[in-house]
Amino acid sequence: MMNSAKKLRLLELTVLFFLFLSCCSTCSAWFGSSSNNNKHKSSSNTNRRNSISPHEHEATSSLSSSSFLNRFHGHSSIMLSVHGNVYPVGFYNVTLSIGHPPRPYYLDIDTGSDLTWLQCDAPCSHCSQTPHPLYRPSNDLVPCRHQLCASLQQTDNYQCENPNQCDYEVEYVDHYSSLGVLVNDYYLLNFTDGNRLKVRMTMGCGYDQVFPDSSYRPLDGMLGLGRGKSSLISQLSGQGLVRNVVGHCLSVHGGGYIFFGNLYDYSQLTWTPMSSRDNKHYSTAGAAELVFGGKISGVGSLVAIFDTGSSYTYLNSKAYQALITWLKKELGGKPIKEVYDDQTLPLCWHGKRPLKNIYEVRKYFKPIALSFTSSGKFKAQFEIPPEAYLIISNMGNVCLGILNGSEVGMGDLNLIGDISMLDKVMVFDNEKQLIGWAPADCNLVPKFRHLSI
Repeated sequence: MMNSAKKLRLLELTVLFFLFLSCCSTCSAWFGSSSNNNKHKSSSNTNRRNSISPHEHEATSSLSSSSFLNRFHGHSSIMLSVHGNVYPVGFYNVTLSIGHPPRPYYLDIDTGSDLTWLQCDAPCSHCSQTPHPLYRPSNDLVPCRHQLCASLQQTDNYQCENPNQCDYEVEYVDHYSSLGVLVNDYYLLNFTDGNRLKVRMTMGCGYDQVFPDSSYRPLDGMLGLGRGKSSLISQLSGQGLVRNVVGHCLSVHGGGYIFFGNLYDYSQLTWTPMSSRDNKHYSTAGAAELVFGGKISGVGSLVAIFDTGSSYTYLNSKAYQALITWLKKELGGKPIKEVYDDQTLPLCWHGKRPLKNIYEVRKYFKPIALSFTSSGKFKAQFEIPPEAYLIISNMGNVCLGILNGSEVGMGDLNLIGDISMLDKVMVFDNEKQLIGWAPADCNLVPKFRHLSI
């Protein structure tokens, strides 16, 4: 298991397709280690579940979203600044203000899972060190038979140990997990039209986490942006506050922004249809073929998933081997040689001297691309330039940020991670069932008269 790779995908146990998807990232858990994690090996989920002790929040005079629903009609937007990078940080996060009074929390952005949750003092059985005080949950519990609770269960006929409380558990294939309950609380959100609202939404209060190792990341929880009912964008659109559209622009230099609702002229983007068979993840309907250096590789029928929950991109074994073969042929005679003592990623090369940035060796590499066929007629090409599939390691070597997904249980699936979406506006339109992209300078955040991020 590689120390630099991103946290593993949420393990969906109900459908085999989701099981394959959940294995798409290989890395250590990123919230850090609990001092008691060696004792946290309960084999029974029931033994870990508790009735939480919610806290009474302080009174607030701020207006909630309910009084503004008729003024929005899904035409406004929300934009949040993003921090982090692919390497060496290994994740991207945003700051959200939640609770009464609103308090800031750092959340990992994840388009591959649905539930937004915070490590919380309910009290907490096992929590890691967090950059902010643990979230103190509201007394507004979600009942067990609520539709959002049902959407997070493994089966339709799930059992309710406490009818007044919705227990959840999310598991990751690196053995990281979070157990908790669903609560309703207020998010303080700034809209691009100048409105600032406290929006009541459902989230997870994670009071019992499993941490497989001692790595630490300065995060308070997870921001779930998938297609499921419990995701933040689904809840916002369900209240009529924004259209059911989520997008992001991650800078190759680090940072960027995410947005909810419409921000871009659709005519400026390249589009491909979403899969209608997967209602949780941003997977493509049409199969893709690999293009190496502008030439068709002969490797086709690729199912692709776009996911900010993975730092790196993963191809199935056949596609990965074709890529490696092509790269080694292209680099023959070039002044960079494969190196074997750099464990940052599986394949690295060294130059005549330690490298400082990609642009020193970019000329030795060619772009690759995924060409998507829609209805057998139109091809939408997703280009991945060298700076969107290479990193410079701490040892000064250039390493390939595309990995073999078959080695981590993904089967035939292919995942497009953060590295290959750098300096692109990515738009996931859940209403029109479309995935769009366009080249962009993600350091240049769109400006609005009433908004500063």
